[in-house]
Amino acid sequence: MSKNGVARLLLVAAFLVAPRAFSGDDKKDKDWKPIQITWHGHSFFEVKSSKGTNIVLDPHLIPAYGRPLGIKAAAVTISHNHNDHTQVGVLDNVKDKDLKIIRGLKGAGIRANWDKVDTAVKDVRIHNVGVYHDGEQGLKYGKNSIFILDLDGWRVVHLGDLGHQLSREQLKQLGKVDVLMIPVGGIYTINGNEAKKIVEQIKPREYIFPMHCGTKIYDELLPADEFLEDQPRANVTSSLDNTITLNRDPQRPRPLIVNLNYWPRNKK
Repeated sequence: MSKNGVARLLLVAAFLVAPRAFSGDDKKDKDWKPIQITWHGHSFFEVKSSKGTNIVLDPHLIPAYGRPLGIKAAAVTISHNHNDHTQVGVLDNVKDKDLKIIRGLKGAGIRANWDKVDTAVKDVRIHNVGVYHDGEQGLKYGKNSIFILDLDGWRVVHLGDLGHQLSREQLKQLGKVDVLMIPVGGIYTINGNEAKKIVEQIKPREYIFPMHCGTKIYDELLPADEFLEDQPRANVTSSLDNTITLNRDPQRPRPLIVNLNYWPRNKK
């Protein structure tokens, strides 16, 4: 598939393929509940549990995307200290005393070190794995935390600004991943081809969401095209919205790569 001819399929079309068996933990496959994923461009996601617990990951205030409105969260995670991942002020309830701000690093600047996280926020377990922002063991950009959310029978993994392939020990800490949010735009993190290799390492079971990449209104990073090149057509889909409810329909291809629209809430 050429860079200029990446298939843009509607979500409904992705379900018109032959059934495929689940893999991994059968009990987990049976006991899952729907969860909601929302993308606000760059690495900024919301993950909402079936009970309505909303977790925000790596919020930004990049001017090109505008300020999304009406976001409230039980917790916000911050993978590293760069200011396009730390803007908790975007939350409407930022002054709420019950809001948990969970940082993957402690300290400032390139010398900030990992801060071990393993906590529960209502019905969501949140923990992290320490990695590097670059391929030089942090000498260039410092450290980074991968955040893992366990909720409703899903394991959701947000790689933050990962800058290298993962070690055997790091993969072991991640465990079996259902949903992967992976940077693909290069410049400050891995590019599309590097992201493909990391997908091969992690082997996410259900969904992949490209992030930290260029879009129609933000071109400071590479677009997702390189990552999408040569991917099976049936495994790539696009949405005109920025929100999707995850399912385990047996007729859906696995893993399904979903290109969500950034779709700022305050723009039409």
